[in-house]
Amino acid sequence: MKNKKIEIKHLSIGYKNKRCDKIIAQDFNSILYGGELTCLIGVNGVGKSTLLRTLSGFQPPLEGEIWIENKAISSFSNKELSKLIGVILTEKIEVRDMSVTELVSLGRSPYTGFWGKLNKKDKIIVNEAIKQVKIFDLAERPIDTLSDGERQKVMIAKVFAQQTPIIFLDEPTAFLDFPSKVEMMQLLRNLSKETDRVLFFSTHDLELALQIADKLWIMDKEKGLIVGTPCELAENGSLENLFQSKYIIFDRQTGSFKIQ
Repeated sequence: MKNKKIEIKHLSIGYKNKRCDKIIAQDFNSILYGGELTCLIGVNGVGKSTLLRTLSGFQPPLEGEIWIENKAISSFSNKELSKLIGVILTEKIEVRDMSVTELVSLGRSPYTGFWGKLNKKDKIIVNEAIKQVKIFDLAERPIDTLSDGERQKVMIAKVFAQQTPIIFLDEPTAFLDFPSKVEMMQLLRNLSKETDRVLFFSTHDLELALQIADKLWIMDKEKGLIVGTPCELAENGSLENLFQSKYIIFDRQTGSFKIQ
């Protein structure tokens, strides 16, 4: 039986202001299971980042419920959430006078406190996270000397060191070259399988998502949230309708997008 980690019920997302709520998307219903790699896709401006922020607890839902391991998200303290959910958003990190290992070590702060001292177990976990993302050669490098792609890998290692059962990532492959994108996708998929974690991330790398993801969440402005395996969504026409453009078509036979 699948391990249900997160369930959303009649979820509406957006922003509150004094005059009226700005609703970006509404009435979403779905489940995220442990051991599955789930990709969130949709056109620009549809609200993918807003959905990730809401699921992470960074901003409240306008309506509906978010349940984490059968408890309402509102019932958790911030400290408790930091041990359940690891998050990497798109904001580029700018730090100086800090090495890669020191930044990855901050992933242990939910257990040690921000200024807490790492014990032997913490150091082993940090080194294992660095090893998982294959950045051992960068371990002593200052963060401000790294490329965008290298920084992205460091942030992923940091969230691995946090050891949360749920990991949300906003465009984790955005700054990587193609071989690194494939490597990162496989790494995320393997981690979800080996550790029974929820790995949920937004991406514009549709071809890779179709080949590697266990589930897809499609955010559609008209139809709302569409959920299924890549095969299911290819067969029912959901992927064909993803882009309303005369220049792009979805080929059901090959399961890929083509330029027309």
